[in-house]
Amino acid sequence: MLTKKQRDLLLYINERMSLGEIAPSFDEMKDALDLKSKSGIHRLISGLVERGYLERLPNRARALHVIKLPEMGEKTNAETKSFSASDIAAMIQIPLLGKIAAGTPIEAIRNEEEQLDLPAAMVGKGEHYALTIDGDSMIKAGIHNGDTVIIKRCDMVNNGEIAVALVDDAEVTLKRYYNEKNMIVLRPENDDYQDQTFTPDRVQVQGKIVNLIRNY
Repeated sequence: MLTKKQRDLLLYINERMSLGEIAPSFDEMKDALDLKSKSGIHRLISGLVERGYLERLPNRARALHVIKLPEMGEKTNAETKSFSASDIAAMIQIPLLGKIAAGTPIEAIRNEEEQLDLPAAMVGKGEHYALTIDGDSMIKAGIHNGDTVIIKRCDMVNNGEIAVALVDDAEVTLKRYYNEKNMIVLRPENDDYQDQTFTPDRVQVQGKIVNLIRNY
């Protein structure tokens, strides 16, 4: 599973090198993808290397080797839902905001440079965004470290739904949401973690999970 920027960068590097040229410079890549800084290129290249699309060649300046190119249908969701050709053709983009980790509000991890391509059939109506899971607190719900979750933006959820919750305007977490006796309970899906209980004024729902993508 590649983000749009990762895909665009990989195709740009491959196009340049197919002409017999060395890999483009970071400045050239930054300009080609219309990014604001070279640090964004560093992150994209690292992601492509980790996913097995690119290889860095040692002891050579600007030495990159394209191992493979993306193919249609590479994104795999954890529920192994199948998509028709028309579903795959109807692609949309949603923002990939960053990692969901304790102590970090969504506004702080927002990265508008990253977009995620996925079949429109994976989401319904409404506004959606994606987050990368950092941690194992929801592993019994089938949500693993490194997964990408698709979130529908909303400010209310039903009891038992898995929600993105902002606590004290400072900490964002993904947990099962319960309203019990005028208290909000955020419940993990891992026996190693404890429930978190708050007064309603301390918790703001920022969305609920509607789908999940896993890298294998």
